[in-house]
Amino acid sequence: MARHKGLTFYEKKKRFSREIVREIFITIFYCFAAALVAFVIVFAAGMKVTMIGVSMEPTLHNGHEVLINRFVYKIMSPKRGDVIAFLPNGNPNSHHYLKRVVGLPGERIQIIGGYLYIDGEALEEGEGYDKIIDAGIAENEILLENDEYFVLGDNRNVSEDSRSGNIGPISKSMITGRAWFRFGAGRESMGLIK
Repeated sequence: MARHKGLTFYEKKKRFSREIVREIFITIFYCFAAALVAFVIVFAAGMKVTMIGVSMEPTLHNGHEVLINRFVYKIMSPKRGDVIAFLPNGNPNSHHYLKRVVGLPGERIQIIGGYLYIDGEALEEGEGYDKIIDAGIAENEILLENDEYFVLGDNRNVSEDSRSGNIGPISKSMITGRAWFRFGAGRESMGLIK
């Protein structure tokens, strides 16, 4: 029998060892556990509501599903610019309204000539908002109490908000939480709410 001189190469069959299979199962388990914990946290501290109407366009459109963070306002207060979910007059039989906070506790609010004034100064909001046609109850100056907020829809002239006599300023106890993520059908429908 002739011997081959030089290097020889052996083809080794690759087999799954117990260790590799174990690592795969551990990785799958940790991914599943992380997804489950995230799901529980989001739905324990969160809530899903549906945007009804066009009062928050272009930020939110009719039918958008919005995830609400119910926990955040237990440790901090709403800020100007936050989009909040609230039950008008605290009525649990009503659907949630989604509006933007424009007035904070202790501030004086008034709408003059179609523009929002806070403590006598016009609020700089940028060009994304229409001039307000109907000032509603904000035609006269409103002094917000220590736990009250003034809210407006982004689509100012078709919004039922704090200008309406049947809603008025929103007390903190009426606020369900902060809107922080939207999803729904269509392009650009998913994302954080600003």
